[in-house]
Amino acid sequence: MHIIIARGHIDLAKRDPNKTARNRRGKEITSELAKLWPQVSIDSGYDNQLSFNALIGGKAATFIDLKEKVIKSADEYISEYLSGFKKARERDGWTAGGTPFSATTLKSNFDTLTKTKATKQYFLLFLQRSFLRHYDELVRNRPSVADSEIWIGQNNSDYGILITPRFNATGEWENDKSEIRHFPKLYWTIGHLLTTGLVVQGDPDPITFASIDDYLSFFTKVLVRPSGSKYEREIAALYCSYVKSQEKPEDVPLLIPELRYRGKEKKHKYRLDFCVIDPVTLEKVGFELSPWSTHGHIASTAKKSQKEINAEALRNFEKEAGKLRDYFRKYRITTLIFTDEQLADTGKIFDEISTYLEGSTEATQLEFSLIEEFL
Repeated sequence: MHIIIARGHIDLAKRDPNKTARNRRGKEITSELAKLWPQVSIDSGYDNQLSFNALIGGKAATFIDLKEKVIKSADEYISEYLSGFKKARERDGWTAGGTPFSATTLKSNFDTLTKTKATKQYFLLFLQRSFLRHYDELVRNRPSVADSEIWIGQNNSDYGILITPRFNATGEWENDKSEIRHFPKLYWTIGHLLTTGLVVQGDPDPITFASIDDYLSFFTKVLVRPSGSKYEREIAALYCSYVKSQEKPEDVPLLIPELRYRGKEKKHKYRLDFCVIDPVTLEKVGFELSPWSTHGHIASTAKKSQKEINAEALRNFEKEAGKLRDYFRKYRITTLIFTDEQLADTGKIFDEISTYLEGSTEATQLEFSLIEEFL
């Protein structure tokens, strides 16, 4: 615990014991590496420690899928690194990120790193320290490339939510995939959107929001209102009140409106009324408001036979069921359906939605402080 003195009073600021323990162990490893270096320098033939470190650390992204792989321990990190190193050595002319690596060069590097007991020890300690230094990024669940962008809205009024948006040379928005794991905010939250804004294909200027209130106003007036559904407007209003009442409104998951099934394709097939993505587990749940008047009603029944009415009712049912199956198959979205009986009280519906808005705010942490205490 450290002391902060400001304006005549003393504030005891809490520290994360796990982070403190990780930092302490990282410093210990740095000290151990310094002690090993003189012998490692002799054994490896390297005069410069930074160059030797680069021989190890510079290949981490080559040997490990750091964009998507979730790694929970130093042992797992080392295992992934060594596995990737082995595969690379076995494939002559192997290429990663546009950089070719010959099997001969990689074998020579491996021989250098494992030449003696000292070089092996240094090699493994360096990888342990790398894991500790990048711990928060490595243990964090990250969206797959396919799940790292969301497109919402109706035809000719569609917007994209990306994690690390950049406007490419072809005039389209895309994610900078190498930076997704470094994104500083919780994924798919109010804070996420305030950081990235919304994007429109073909337009290099994102739509940004100066405050939470600015975004919530845009959410209700531009994103939700065009649907024409009074139920969606009521849910949206309750969501805005919920966000404003929270101690950390930036950490509240987005209530994503009009999620497009075909993403950024111009012609869409379906839209899901609302969706919430847990910022840590990345689990998705959808909410479909299905009043009979728009989802099941059959017009002009007096002019139709019972058989025709039944056939039309079946088509309506199959269409709705097919939509939800398709969202699950493509996006793994489990959808809750609210019909007229529930829609009579949108407050109760929002109470149910709000349980998913509580979300998860912290990634699973290894208890470094307890491990340290035990040892």
